[in-house]
Amino acid sequence: MTVFPSPDSLATTPTLAVLGFKRQLVYHLHFWAFIAVAPLILVQWRQDHLLLSSFLILFCVNALLVIAFLRYRNTYFLRGRLFPLLAAISAVYSTAINGHVGLYWSYPAAAAVFFLLPLREAIASNIIFVATMSAVSFFKFPEPDFWRITFSLGLTCLFAMIFAWLVGRLQGELTRLATTDPLTGCLNRSQLADILNSQIQMRERYERVSSLILLDLDFFKAINDQWGHLAGDKVLKEMTNRIRKRLRESDQLFRIGGEEFMIVLPETRQKDADTLADQLLTSISSRPFLNNIKLTASASVAEVSQGETWSVWLNRADHALYEAKSRGRNQVVNAMKPRTISNQGPIADPAAG
Repeated sequence: MTVFPSPDSLATTPTLAVLGFKRQLVYHLHFWAFIAVAPLILVQWRQDHLLLSSFLILFCVNALLVIAFLRYRNTYFLRGRLFPLLAAISAVYSTAINGHVGLYWSYPAAAAVFFLLPLREAIASNIIFVATMSAVSFFKFPEPDFWRITFSLGLTCLFAMIFAWLVGRLQGELTRLATTDPLTGCLNRSQLADILNSQIQMRERYERVSSLILLDLDFFKAINDQWGHLAGDKVLKEMTNRIRKRLRESDQLFRIGGEEFMIVLPETRQKDADTLADQLLTSISSRPFLNNIKLTASASVAEVSQGETWSVWLNRADHALYEAKSRGRNQVVNAMKPRTISNQGPIADPAAG
């Protein structure tokens, strides 16, 4: 079952906000479908259409279960897959026995499917639905009506599919804009707590240790003062590219301040994270940036400890970074001890001159 966030947590992150809107959409579609279909049970029962009444009862029961599961468990009952199945069966059978009266219900059913199922599943479901409705229409109605029904229902599905696809693209783009730094493309603080918590859960449940690196450019303000903010932005972009070249696909890079970055390293011991931090500082200091701007950086490394929260974990790393700065910069400090980059001499900082 798909798990949705509770209404109280909708504003926690952009991802949760999108899931929250989807939760409301699913809730309202099933609620109003139930309101519309429930009276028809009695109508069809009085007309001795007992089988159709049974299908409609199942449809309403499914709607109530979806609503109840969303409200009390924050889960999507059977991921909404009963809705298209029962709606299609009811619409097809109703058209077969009631004619145009049943046909009218196929249009809202086909459109709703695109907002309840993943796009590919919705397309496949509606292809089968339209083909079945076309077959019933061919035998039930005159040929001109058959063509009208086939094309109008097909166009309804096409327009709903395009709209749902565009909405999905828009949601993805809005989520990307809300969760990434526009300058560097790194993740931003909106995702920080969730990702650190996920690493803590892996530590608690499966004994998989993760580490994080905090990295801060030394005297970066001097870059902006001497060469301008545009040059500073270019330096940050180039530095981000240098860092990314040394990361794995599973590693996650954040920009959490003006010139401060955080790297989350899943399943990585502090010793290995230490080695990577050394390599990153060397990569930054070994080659000048644009306009021969020479830079160094300071870093800290913290391995997650059992039982600590994400804020405590991050705070330990932050204190270690402060220590690296206070000890002269251009070095890595971990929770145990500081270590200066050993394979190079001191590098001149723009602020030092």
